[in-house]
Amino acid sequence: MEGDDSDQKLAATLQAITAEFRRIEEDCIHSGKAHFNAAARWNRYNYLLGLPSVVLSAAAGAAFFKDYPIAAGAMATTVSVLTGLMTFLKPSKIAGAHKNSGDQYLSLRNDARVFREIQLPQATTAQAATEAISSFTSRRNELNQASLQFSRRDFEKARKGISQGEATHAVDHGVL
Repeated sequence: MEGDDSDQKLAATLQAITAEFRRIEEDCIHSGKAHFNAAARWNRYNYLLGLPSVVLSAAAGAAFFKDYPIAAGAMATTVSVLTGLMTFLKPSKIAGAHKNSGDQYLSLRNDARVFREIQLPQATTAQAATEAISSFTSRRNELNQASLQFSRRDFEKARKGISQGEATHAVDHGVL
């Protein structure tokens, strides 16, 4: 009789832990995809500021040598503004940080899914299962604290993409 009670407690604990793993996976899918969207946006900013800066810099030099001082001055001023914006905003650095966060969230999601699907069913004690979920929860909390904040627009774009199946595997739909 006592064995049945401990089996029921273990089953209930595993069910609760499985639900929490699914929450972690869902959080990671949304956060990871939103960070990738933010990285793509900041990469666009990098090109939108950097490419005109390079082109105008070359054109200003040519205008200067062709004796068009007003055009050269206007282009040089524009280059200064664009370069200043790139220095201040650091779009390349921010894009890299968002991509790194996205990669870490996807890594956590993958690790959580593998643990939930393969290792958790093998758990023989509630304590072992509880320690495992605690480790994953800590990892998610650390990522949340260390990551840059993404915009609401990045998140909404992520949610839309996820609802359209961008974050699922064919095997999850019984295709493979």
